[in-house]
Amino acid sequence: MRVSCSQCGEKARIGKTNWFSRTSADLYCSCTDAECGHTFVMSLGFSHTLSPSAKNTNELVMALVKVMSLDQAKQLHSQLSLI
Repeated sequence: MRVSCSQCGEKARIGKTNWFSRTSADLYCSCTDAECGHTFVMSLGFSHTLSPSAKNTNELVMALVKVMSLDQAKQLHSQLSLI
């Protein structure tokens, strides 16, 4: 991950990461340009999923099947039996 200095635009180095949860943290950064010397904190946070994890596929399928109507579940069962 690259961080740029918000003052001069040069590369910044992450010196410390303070995790609040699995999805959010504060990044303590310092500019690598000696003339600038800016130090700052940036926030890192999870926004949204683009593609679900393959590790969660079974749980996702079971959750979807549980909310199906009986007719939908029967139709799914007959479609799966064709595979």
